[in-house]
Amino acid sequence: MPVVSEDGAQWQLLWRSPSMPVHTVLYWMPAMGVAAKHYLPLAEALAARGVAVAIHEWRGIGSSDRRASRHANWTYKTLLERDLPAGLAVVRAEWPQARRILGGHSLGGQLASVFGGLCPKSFDGLILVASGAPYWRRFAHGWLVGLAYVAAPWLARGVGYLPGRRIGFGGNEARGVIDDWARSGRTGRYAARGMREDLEAGMAVLNWPILALRLHDDWLAPQASLDWLLGKMPKAPNRTEVLTSAELGGLRADHFSWMKTPDAVAAHIADWVTS
Repeated sequence: MPVVSEDGAQWQLLWRSPSMPVHTVLYWMPAMGVAAKHYLPLAEALAARGVAVAIHEWRGIGSSDRRASRHANWTYKTLLERDLPAGLAVVRAEWPQARRILGGHSLGGQLASVFGGLCPKSFDGLILVASGAPYWRRFAHGWLVGLAYVAAPWLARGVGYLPGRRIGFGGNEARGVIDDWARSGRTGRYAARGMREDLEAGMAVLNWPILALRLHDDWLAPQASLDWLLGKMPKAPNRTEVLTSAELGGLRADHFSWMKTPDAVAAHIADWVTS
């Protein structure tokens, strides 16, 4: 489905739908730098279990007609106030009567939580997969993680964008997005440059049920990081489940490997959605 943002930015919203009538739609938000197409196996596994899935595309990634550069920059504000509402409008038009669940992987789960605080009546639940707050104090060897939150914005400002493809972290990301991400990593709090809304206050009153799926060998989203994120939503009843390599057919249960064999993740999600 083609989507056009308020400022004219365009991308393709990918989706998979079950053959049966659609009662539940999962709006899925990718990890930093990961194109929407890489979640199609997850969407297909969920559609086979009766759950429709619409996959968001981050600005600057995959099918997006924008690319971060010295002359093209954006922040969390752009993603939260322009791109996500545009994608959601398409889903509402396609499935007006369906129950809507918001979910995401890694940074996608973080921004899903933040967006939920801004639009609490737009969805009925939240799913986090391999996600957690990036606060440096919640990681083993946190001082090294903290250094990354200083170095990444510096590099992005020098180059004009974060050259994630070259350094092996994320995609080529807008320096404004990296500034907002790194700030949350340094301070443990969510804020977006240029937004007047208190993002933390919105999350604090969110009362959706939450399913959090943690991968046993995932050092990028350890339990302490997930707990910090869930702690920002104290009114939301949550359930945490841990997936091991045994459930992934012997693959290491880390931040990205589950995407190769997403059936186990899809099964946990479908069971929770229909329970």
